[in-house]
Amino acid sequence: MKTKSHSAIFSAGFFKLLPMILLSFCLNASLIAEEANVAEPVDDSRTTAEKLEDLKSEVLAVNRDLFILEEDLLFPASTQVAVYFSIDVGRFFSLDNIKLKIDDKQVSHHLYTEKDVSALLRGAIQKVYLGNITTGEHELVAIVIGKGPRNRKYRKAVSFKFNKDTEAKALEIQVRDSQSKLQPKLKVVEW
Repeated sequence: MKTKSHSAIFSAGFFKLLPMILLSFCLNASLIAEEANVAEPVDDSRTTAEKLEDLKSEVLAVNRDLFILEEDLLFPASTQVAVYFSIDVGRFFSLDNIKLKIDDKQVSHHLYTEKDVSALLRGAIQKVYLGNITTGEHELVAIVIGKGPRNRKYRKAVSFKFNKDTEAKALEIQVRDSQSKLQPKLKVVEW
């Protein structure tokens, strides 16, 4: 198991704390400016609440930009692979969990709550995995576990070989009801 270096842990923690640091800095700066403006009346028709709302929206924009920058730094497009999951079932399958392996290494495992399943049934697509892999040929194995027809424990797997080039790769695992076989079918789609 790889351990993170001290600098990697520091930078990850720094990026998480940076929006709060910026917010507190901006609030302190606005309070200092407010105190300085008490001596001299300034013709500013905006209320303090409006100024605070503007400041909040600026901090949120900076936070969004930092998140995008962090994603780009941690998962550059040349090595990025994202795996999504969607379901369109109901009669033949009830979802419990999913396991993902890339090149025989488990990379993700997710247990689903009723809320998760409800969102997926309403059309949500879940990002199950985002990571880095080298260019070349790889194999994705998805194992979906739940309850199948007649309320029996059901386990279905699909294997998908894909070629990772220098562009970001996105794959979607789909679970669909098969009317002809009266059971769910599983497939992987490349975006």
